[in-house]
Amino acid sequence: MPYDIQIVVDSADPHTLADWWAETLDWQVEPQDEAFIEDMVAKGHARVEDTKRHNGALVWRIGGAVVHPDGGGRRRILFQAVPEGKSVKNRLHLDVRVGDEAREAVRDKLVGRGATFVRAGQQGPFSWFVMTDPEGNEFCLT
Repeated sequence: MPYDIQIVVDSADPHTLADWWAETLDWQVEPQDEAFIEDMVAKGHARVEDTKRHNGALVWRIGGAVVHPDGGGRRRILFQAVPEGKSVKNRLHLDVRVGDEAREAVRDKLVGRGATFVRAGQQGPFSWFVMTDPEGNEFCLT
């Protein structure tokens, strides 16, 4: 039986980065269940310090996710809080497929929203832009 996977990205500010990627991919920030979070705190299974308010909603401090808008939940990226900053090149990255005709416009839009353009790449008939998100995580526009 094949397994499902999710991609997990270490982050200094997971909820803000999830917002950025949701807008970038035209996906949705996965809602968190405030009643469940409050119940876990009330029952002593979590502490108030494990939570925070983000955009007015009660969320788990440690992470936030984005999901594909098809509602299946099978395509999910989780952003989790880590104490250390990014220090080396990613060994894994996302390729965001926007198409040759849209690549430059999407690059410019993302730079305007906090991404960094690193370089253009090409191999044979294939070309891409290497970018970083606002926290320095590499990805490519293909």
